[in-house]
Parts: sequence; structure tokens; C-alpha cells
Amino acid sequence: MKILFTGFAESQFIEYLEYIKKDNPDAAEKMRDKILSALKRLATFPESGRVVPEYPDLPYREVIIKPCRFFYRITNDAVIIVAVWHSSQIPNDPDTC
Repeated sequence: MKILFTGFAESQFIEYLEYIKKDNPDAAEKMRDKILSALKRLATFPESGRVVPEYPDLPYREVIIKPCRFFYRITNDAVIIVAVWHSSQIPNDPDTC
């Protein structure tokens, strides 16, 4: 399976990394590598993330890579990251992303 980001999720991810990079470029690079490595596991184990507690009736799952929550949906051939939220934020409905 492929791991893909929607445009919205990609911009959230980049914004988060840019925020870290302002104070510590090395930390931003390490965080990026940690996140991408963790997300790669979804290619093999797409259902390993949990159902999003705030939206249990929607077809989304999430992986928490502190301090971020990555919301995704599974298709026949891809895991699609639809949103990235800092764990201190209240997430919007993933269907609106």
C-alpha cells in the first residue's frame, strides 16, 4: 500500500515542521524522520491505528506520533492521511478536511 497525503494534511504537516524549524532546525528534521518512519508502518498494517474517538462512526483511523495525531482513511491500494492535528487541538470532522 502507498501512503499519501491530501493537500490539506500535507500543508498542516509542513506548517507544523516549519514551526519547529524556527527554533531548532535539527529537531524539525528528526521529528519529520520519526513521523515518516512511523507512517510507513501503515503501508503494511493499515488498520493498526485506532478509530478516532471523537468520530467513531466515520471511516477514519488515527495514529498518534506525539505530539501529533494523523487522521487517515484506507482505500484498496493506499492509506490517505487526511488531517494532522496537534494533540492539544480539538480536531474538526475529518470529512470537512
